[in-house]
Amino acid sequence: MVKTVGVRFKKAGKIYYFDPGDIDIKLEDNVIVETIRGIEFGEVVLEVREVPEDQIVAPLKKVLRVATEEDKKIYQENKNKEKDALAICLQKIQQHNLEMKLIDVEYTFDNNKIIFYFTADGRVDFRELVKDLASVFKTRIELRQIGVRDESKMIGGVGPCGRALCCSSFLGDFAPVSIKMAKEQSLSLNPAKISGICGRLMCCLKYEQEAYEYARRIVPKVGSIVDTPEGKGEVVDNNILKEQVKVMLELQENNIRVVKDFSIKDVVVIKQGKEVDAPIDEYIKDEDLKILEKD
Repeated sequence: MVKTVGVRFKKAGKIYYFDPGDIDIKLEDNVIVETIRGIEFGEVVLEVREVPEDQIVAPLKKVLRVATEEDKKIYQENKNKEKDALAICLQKIQQHNLEMKLIDVEYTFDNNKIIFYFTADGRVDFRELVKDLASVFKTRIELRQIGVRDESKMIGGVGPCGRALCCSSFLGDFAPVSIKMAKEQSLSLNPAKISGICGRLMCCLKYEQEAYEYARRIVPKVGSIVDTPEGKGEVVDNNILKEQVKVMLELQENNIRVVKDFSIKDVVVIKQGKEVDAPIDEYIKDEDLKILEKD
């Protein structure tokens, strides 16, 4: 076990572990830490605790100190300078006629580097732009290309549910999301209905996937032959969330078929049916679905 403290540098950003040493650190304290990028300003989101060694990347960097009022002033000044740097960089991009979209600007706490985040459809030759920016800001310049998911995380917005985007409000990391999840949850495979504002599959498809996987293991598949309190029949539909099945029964007295609902607790599977994929709307191309799954 290793003594650590969890620090986050951006809202809903990834949590990094640091060595607190003998410093008295409390939850929500601002701290100055040493990182591979240099000295940084962060917020404590996980108080001092011991974690298994396999959960950290050794050796741990140290927390230098709890942020002072002067440190907080420098941090705020850097934030104010980022707005001016954004405007200057946008102007330079237009001058160099580059096919790129500037998303965000970040100053390191010690002002040793300015990082410009951008998106682009392909590779961009920005060497002249870097030289131009370096001559203006007189410091190291880094241009970092990011994906559309990271763009949404940085900019923020409101999702189809009417709430703030998960990625910009609380999700630290992006979890893999696949079309298979939408199929297993019996959702429409229309890209407009299962994609977020980033144009990729909605992150929330992952939240209930484990519950659906468990339910699908215990709920009889369509086509299964089951024994019910009212006789044998064939499963023609199932409700994963309610853990119910619709069974077609054949009444022997008058040879009439009826469909009735049963709880899975009241049925016994005699012969398991085959799994059938959810139908794909004819107007949706496979290429569209592949695009949705890209990082």
